[in-house]
Amino acid sequence: MARGAVDPTLLTDLEARGLIHDTTSRSDLAARLQAGPITVYVGFDPTATSLHAGNLLPLLMLRRFQDAGHRPIALAGGATGMVGDPSGRSDERSLLDDATLAANLAGVVPQLRQFLDFERPDNPAKLLDNRAWTVGVSYLEFLRDVGKHVTVNQMAAKDSIRNRMESEHGISYTEFSYMLLQAHDFYWLFENEGCEMQMGGSDQWGNIVLGLDLIRRKAGGSGFALTVPLLTKPDGSKYGKTASGDTMWLSAAKMSPYRFFQAWMQTDDAEVRRLLLQLTLLPVGTCEAIAAAHLDAPHLRDGQRRLARELTSLVHSPAAAAGAEAASAVVFGGPVAGVAIETLRMLAAEVPTTVISRSVLAEENNLVPVLRHAGIVASNGEAQRLLAQHGISLNDEKVSAGAQVTRDDLLHERFCLVRKGKKQVAMLLFDQ
Repeated sequence: MARGAVDPTLLTDLEARGLIHDTTSRSDLAARLQAGPITVYVGFDPTATSLHAGNLLPLLMLRRFQDAGHRPIALAGGATGMVGDPSGRSDERSLLDDATLAANLAGVVPQLRQFLDFERPDNPAKLLDNRAWTVGVSYLEFLRDVGKHVTVNQMAAKDSIRNRMESEHGISYTEFSYMLLQAHDFYWLFENEGCEMQMGGSDQWGNIVLGLDLIRRKAGGSGFALTVPLLTKPDGSKYGKTASGDTMWLSAAKMSPYRFFQAWMQTDDAEVRRLLLQLTLLPVGTCEAIAAAHLDAPHLRDGQRRLARELTSLVHSPAAAAGAEAASAVVFGGPVAGVAIETLRMLAAEVPTTVISRSVLAEENNLVPVLRHAGIVASNGEAQRLLAQHGISLNDEKVSAGAQVTRDDLLHERFCLVRKGKKQVAMLLFDQ
């Protein structure tokens, strides 16, 4: 694209990916996007020290708009995070104190930065914190400048609010007021950053259009809203968690690249096409081709592997994705010979690993005691039985009774992969 130009095919691409759930006038929005760059924002409340997989759709929407020539704003909710959005919840959120909120922001802000380009000459991204324009506003000012323009009827008409009002526990005034804060954010960004559009999950529609109404009433202006579908599994649960219930954090400190990769490898076959389209930056045609090939041979899991590779590259790095893929291949029966030392280190952090004294290598008949010490077998008898049945492998070579661990078995002079049967994998790490 030429400098300053916008991609006129953006909306068509979003529709082909199934990324548009609701939007204000489609024709008006299409005309505005083609007229020139538009400033668009998405808000992210720092409810934890990391974002999670459920945040990927709106994060990537900002990236798609920037790549199409528009100006994205990632809004960290330093103020709204103190209150908590009641959307999609049946209970009250715990209020965050200043120290917790600061720690959460410290974790979330770098993640927002890694998805967008803040140095691009024509349309650099911006990162803002709504606490900057909210913390100094008094209660009376807020009632006069924002509350005056919004009716309780509008607020109570929102499904999540009405459901909470009708529930046993009700909803606090604090959470009830959340949508006013979000509407004020949109108004402030419209006035001070020229932001004409807000995006978010489909559960944010009521909050976003309330902001548009506030812009109309206070500034006499107009803008646009666009929501994306919520990222849910076929059973209706959110993709923010794995099948075992672990949150799919975007932080490597909270969920390693290997475990993140593995989580996407568990994707249902029927979901591969949709997730490739919605969660990767691959062209639509490429996604369709990968999905079609996957359906022809789903047992190969090539669709899941490509999805996991693309997402791990985006969230962590291409190098981390390559390492996670290589480690995954080893765990599930791939060759271990020639594997890079970085991959073995990643594996050692993920599978049961026992440090073994190097002096053991000089001892005769050392395999059985080593297997016991590492907890791979519970007794000498179990070890002998498995060895007789060729149920133990060292670096994927079957071993039998009387076998020994030697220096020649060490990968990169330190590592030895032990496989018990087909599924149980452990690592022996020999000291220096």
